[in-house]
Amino acid sequence: MKWFLLRAALSALGLWVATHLVEGLRINGPETLVLAALLLGVCNALVRPILILLTLPATLLSLGLFLLVINAAVLALVAWMLPGFTIDGFWSALFGALVVGLTGWIGSLVFKGTPRGP
Repeated sequence: MKWFLLRAALSALGLWVATHLVEGLRINGPETLVLAALLLGVCNALVRPILILLTLPATLLSLGLFLLVINAAVLALVAWMLPGFTIDGFWSALFGALVVGLTGWIGSLVFKGTPRGP
């Protein structure tokens, strides 16, 4: 459970950084930021694998670049479900997902010895 909370904290950090770097991403308050990070973790665990499986041919043809579109779609899904979190368009979602992903990747490098499973 504490690893999930650590990853949620990294997602919250990534979302916070993305709201400052990407124009068109807005989060109203710290409560919404924490809820968005938790909901993003749940959507990444449940929805993202299904989307990856359904779009496997496009992902293979694009040599994996279509995964950026999937990450943007999951971020947009979270914004759609959560009041107080808005994304203006596709490019804002794409760049926001890129910032959140890079923040999570850097966080994973920092916490290298932590297990990913339960």
